Amino acid sequence: MSIKIASKIVGYAVSKEDEDDQAAEIALKGEQQEDSNVIHMHEKLERPEMLLGSTYKVKTPLSEHALYITINDVILNEGTDHHLRRPFEVFINSKNMDHFQWIVALTRIISAVFRKGGDVTFLVDELRSVFDPRGGYFKKGGKYMPSLVAEIGDAIECHLRMIGMIKDEGLDEHQQKLIAEKRAQLDGQTEMADAAAAEATDFPASAQLCGKCSTKALIKMDGCMTCLNCGDSKCG
Repeated sequence: MSIKIASKIVGYAVSKEDEDDQAAEIALKGEQQEDSNVIHMHEKLERPEMLLGSTYKVKTPLSEHALYITINDVILNEGTDHHLRRPFEVFINSKNMDHFQWIVALTRIISAVFRKGGDVTFLVDELRSVFDPRGGYFKKGGKYMPSLVAEIGDAIECHLRMIGMIKDEGLDEHQQKLIAEKRAQLDGQTEMADAAAAEATDFPASAQLCGKCSTKALIKMDGCMTCLNCGDSKCG
């Protein structure tokens, strides 16, 4: 491709590849120096004297005593554009000593993974995929937990969401609209059922079946099971 020069040439110089390479090398060194000032998470990072942390209470039907899961975070590059909060260590404490040995081992392994740095969010899926052969349980709110280890993973997920390592994508507009319609439909059915029950009987919806008159009118009053239809009472 030819280039037409319209103006008069007043001077010239031969471009040297060495000068171009030197300029590029200087620019690269400047970028590397800037990156070297940024502290990244790695296993050689020394533990500060004070760490920020959060403690999560886990109460399961598997034990009379609750578990208290504490996750401490380290602040990297505080006050700069590269400010990060990353998990550094985890501790689990409880009055129940039945699982003490494997819980201590688990917390040490998780803490070691935290200190390695990088993407540690895979721990959540690994822990939540552990199933108890004796069966799981439902926690408050109706969420199913297949094991105690999965409950620990759920607490770690909650913490990683809090510090921003796991982003909540949320529902799109179509999903939100569908859920709203289903909730409204369910509420309507519930109201109709309650109205029908009120018309069919004058007794509370929570009443139980009376063994004497076979009417769903048995309620607990003053510590005794009493039938509101026939008056039968366990207290005489």
